[in-house]
Amino acid sequence: MHPATHPESALPARTHRTRKAGRVLRGLAATAVALPLIFGAAACGGGNDDAGTDPNEKVELSVFWWGDDSRAETTKKVLDAYTAAHPNVTFVTTFQGNQGYLDKLSTQAAGGNAPDIFQLDDNMLSELAERKVTLDLTPYVEDKTLDLSKFPESLARYGVVDGEQAGVALAENTPGLIYNRTKLKEFGVAEPTTGMTWEAFIAWAKEVSTRSGGKLPGTMDPSADYKALWVWLRQQGKEFYNGKELGFTAEDLTRWFELWKGARDQGATPTADVIHEGNSSDASKQLVVTGKAATSWVWSNQLAALSKNTKDELGLMAYPGDPKGQWARASMYWSGSAKTKYPDVVADVINYFVNDATAAKTLGIERGITPNLDLRKEVEATLTDANQKASLAFETEITPKFGAAPTPPPKGHAAIRTLLVSIAESVQYGKATPAQAAQDFLTQAASKLA
Repeated sequence: MHPATHPESALPARTHRTRKAGRVLRGLAATAVALPLIFGAAACGGGNDDAGTDPNEKVELSVFWWGDDSRAETTKKVLDAYTAAHPNVTFVTTFQGNQGYLDKLSTQAAGGNAPDIFQLDDNMLSELAERKVTLDLTPYVEDKTLDLSKFPESLARYGVVDGEQAGVALAENTPGLIYNRTKLKEFGVAEPTTGMTWEAFIAWAKEVSTRSGGKLPGTMDPSADYKALWVWLRQQGKEFYNGKELGFTAEDLTRWFELWKGARDQGATPTADVIHEGNSSDASKQLVVTGKAATSWVWSNQLAALSKNTKDELGLMAYPGDPKGQWARASMYWSGSAKTKYPDVVADVINYFVNDATAAKTLGIERGITPNLDLRKEVEATLTDANQKASLAFETEITPKFGAAPTPPPKGHAAIRTLLVSIAESVQYGKATPAQAAQDFLTQAASKLA
């Protein structure tokens, strides 16, 4: 991705009229007749002193996200419902595949033309927030125009960058270990359970390998998986990042690599070539569905997607160790542009997505579990897919056990993820010792985070 050549300016301070408009929105949103007047007043927040002087002003917002046609359909349904309730607010929508999304968004932002509302994940949030591309939503959160009070606290905090609410979680997920129930029954092996130690899990995986006669290794090797390492570090009282630097030492990473070298040596995991296949993020290539391992290390909301790629029944548990190492992660965010002419409207649209019951039921759990705890049972009642129901039930059960949220990853996180895969694979293929690889990782990571 190319850096922006024209950084966005910081959002001007909100005026008294803008703050008042936010309060009006909350109190009078029920009547569509009054809303053109309300949003006319609300439209003044982006630095255009003339905006909002016309009580019948039409507000048009651009919205940009990545995803497939199914995601586009549900997203547009929610936006159409918002327009039906607020007739003077319309949307121009654009979506595309994930590949190239951030580059396009960055180019738009560099030219001062970022969409009013856009989708991000935690690979992108800090970078765009630090460049002042994102609207600071903190004032709207503080006055409850954008109400995050029904979110798990760690999920609400996971959108804060340098003290500013740079994004709001559209959905929640957490790391999930997905295993093949059908094969475990066939081999007579008990299912793994949330809370088992890492050592106990590896012993369980070895048993699967042994009972299958070596045909099915018990687990994918997650030593190259940043989220598995992150959970493990949090269980040791550390974090993956400490601000804009790594939060762990070469000794920590050596222990992690040694843990999984031991698992490979015992036959609990596949060979290096198969592990390399499993490092893909493509749901169709995860080893639990290609039949090359009994478990895969993914996100909890991916259970339904993975189940579509196998005839076997799959199960879901947390990563090994104390569940407090996990947290309520924003699978995706809505962020607003710092240059939008209509910041109050942007905040209200985001609030509608995350707090309106009809919107939540329309969205389902395709992006992840609804972030509003009070709406989860309503969403659950609309689900017909057993795997989607299982994902939601798992997330609801484990949420009270989560630890505090870390800060969102800093700029350079995507490069760090790629580096970890490369370095871990050097150990998996026997090209480096755990200690050598750990030191190589820290040396190279420093320049990528600089």
